[in-house]
Amino acid sequence: MHYPKLNARQKTRTMTDSWPGYVHKLRIREGACYDMQNLSGDEYPLLAVRKPRGLVGTLTDPGGLLEKDAPCWVSGGTLYVNGLATSVTGLAAGEKQLVSMGAYVLIWPDKVYYNTADPTDTGSMEASYQTTGTVTYTPCDVDGNPYTISSTGTTEPTDPTNGEIWVDTTDGAIVYRQWSQVEVMWVTIETVYTKVSFTSRGQLPALFQINDGVTISGSQLDDINGEKILYGVGGDENTDDYLVVVCLLSAEQTDENQNVKIERKLPQMDFICECQNRLWGCFYGNSGGENLNEIYASALGDFKNFRQYLGLSTDAWTASVGSDGPWTGAVNYLGTPCFFKENRIHRVSVSSQGAHQLQETVCRGVQKGSAKSLCVVGETLLYKSRTDVCAWQGGFPQSVSEALGDVNYYSAAAGAFGEKYYISMKDGANAWHLFVYDLATSLWHLEDALQALCFAKCHDSLYCIDAATGKLWDLQGAAGTKESGIPWMAESGILGYAYPDHKYLSRYDVTLWMDRGAELTVWLEYDSSGEWTEGGRIENAGMGTRTLPIRPRRCDHMRLRLTGSGSMRLFSIARIMEVGSDS
Repeated sequence: MHYPKLNARQKTRTMTDSWPGYVHKLRIREGACYDMQNLSGDEYPLLAVRKPRGLVGTLTDPGGLLEKDAPCWVSGGTLYVNGLATSVTGLAAGEKQLVSMGAYVLIWPDKVYYNTADPTDTGSMEASYQTTGTVTYTPCDVDGNPYTISSTGTTEPTDPTNGEIWVDTTDGAIVYRQWSQVEVMWVTIETVYTKVSFTSRGQLPALFQINDGVTISGSQLDDINGEKILYGVGGDENTDDYLVVVCLLSAEQTDENQNVKIERKLPQMDFICECQNRLWGCFYGNSGGENLNEIYASALGDFKNFRQYLGLSTDAWTASVGSDGPWTGAVNYLGTPCFFKENRIHRVSVSSQGAHQLQETVCRGVQKGSAKSLCVVGETLLYKSRTDVCAWQGGFPQSVSEALGDVNYYSAAAGAFGEKYYISMKDGANAWHLFVYDLATSLWHLEDALQALCFAKCHDSLYCIDAATGKLWDLQGAAGTKESGIPWMAESGILGYAYPDHKYLSRYDVTLWMDRGAELTVWLEYDSSGEWTEGGRIENAGMGTRTLPIRPRRCDHMRLRLTGSGSMRLFSIARIMEVGSDS
C-alpha cells in the first residue's frame, strides 16, 4: 500500500540586526520603524532609548533662549544669565529674538542690550531727547569751537589777520572763508558745522555719542532738521549740553521756547542676525506710511547705528530687494548673512570696502513661521521649507526628509548638537513631534511630542524650552534633575508583503539589553485588523541581555510593536518563516 507523501514546508531564518531609524512610509527598509517614541540612533546600528533629559527649571512666560558662555533666557519679562536674574526687567510679554554680538545680548522687539562682561552696560539701543527752553545755534568747526566772524558781505575785508573768518555772501550764497597768512589768500572752509546748545545738564551725553546717526525735528531752522551725524556731543551737570552737526549758518542764532527733538532709531526688522561684527536685519511691509522690502546692516561694531553714513567702509548699509513676499528667516551661514523667503535665498557678499553685494537664488526657502528651524550643523545649513526639511551648502537645497513620509509639518524650531539636528514641528492635526536627524548616518528618529519654543547649545549641552509647559530642558542630561523610566515604543512596517506565497511566521526571537527595572512588551497586529494582541513581556529584569521568543498566529501579513520603559538596547530580531506555494 502506498501512502501520500507529505512535503515539509521550507523554513527560513531571517535576522534583523541593523535599525535604520524612522521611515514613515508604506513600504520601508528592513529594520526601519514606521512609528516610534523616545528612541535614538546614538548607538547605531543598535536601537536604543534616548538619553534622559535634565529638568533645569520652569520658566514664567518664556520669551527666548540664547547660547553664549552660559545659557541666557527670558522669563517673566526678565533676562537671566546662567540662571541669575539681571537688571534687564520689564520686557514685553511674548516671544523674543535674542542675538549675541560679542559680549552683548540684544533683545528684540524690545531693542534692549545687556553686556554679560559688564552688567552696568545695559539700556535701550534707541535714544530720544526733546529740548525745552532756549536753543542756540553757533557756527563752529568739527570740534565744536565757535567761529569768530569778523565780516559778512560781498566785499572781502582789508588787512585781514591770520585765521580771520569772512562770510562771503556773493550771489546770495553763504561761503565761509578763512585768511591764511602762509598762503596769503582767503581759503574756503569746505564744511561748516553748527553747535546746537541747550540746557539739559548732562542728559544728552548719556544718550548719544559721536558719530551717531540721528534724526532731528522741531527746529525753526530747516537745515537743522532731518537725518544728521553727530560730530560732537558734550555737556555735564554744570554746563549746557550741545551737539555738533553739519549745517551752514551765516551767523549765530537763538530761538526761545524751542522743542527740538533728537532721536536715534533702529529700523523695524522682521529677523535679525549677527555677522562679521555687524547686526543684519530685514523688513517687508509698511513702515511710517512707506512700503518697504529691505535688508539692513548696522555700522561696523555698533549695533545702535543703522543710519551712520560717513563715507567710510564701516558705514551702515541698506539695500532694497525686488523679490516679492515677506521675509521668513535670517541666519549667519559661515560668515555670510543669508535672508530667506519661501521661494528665495538672498545672500550678502560682505566687502571690507563697504561695497556689499546682494545675490539671489530662486529655490526652496524657509517656510513661513519656521524661521527658528534655521540651524547650522557642522558646515551644513538645515531648515524647514514648505514641503520638506532641506540641507543647503551654498548651491541649491537638497531634501533630507524623505523618511518623514507625506505628512505636512509647520511652525518648526530647531537646534544642533554634534552632528545631530533636533527639529520640533507640528502636523496638520496640531500634534507636535520632536525629530532628530543625524548627518553622520542620514537617519531620522522620533523622540516625543515636545513643543520647542527654541533651542540653544552651551558647552556640552543642548537646552530647549518647552512652550507648552515652560520647562527648560537640558536634552543631554548634563544639568538639572534627570528623568527616569522613559517610556518608549518601536513599531515596524507591514511584514510579509515581500512574499506572495502562503507563509507562516512560526516564531520571533527578540534579543535586547535591558537595564535593571526596565520593562518590555511585544504586541502583534494581524492582517491590518487595527487590533494589537500582546505577544510577550519581560518585567523587572536584571541588567543584561535577554531573548524573548514570540509565536504569532498564521496570517497574510502583520506588524510588530515593542513598548517599554527604562533603558534598552535592541540587538536583533530573528524570525522563523515557512513559505508554501502561491495557491
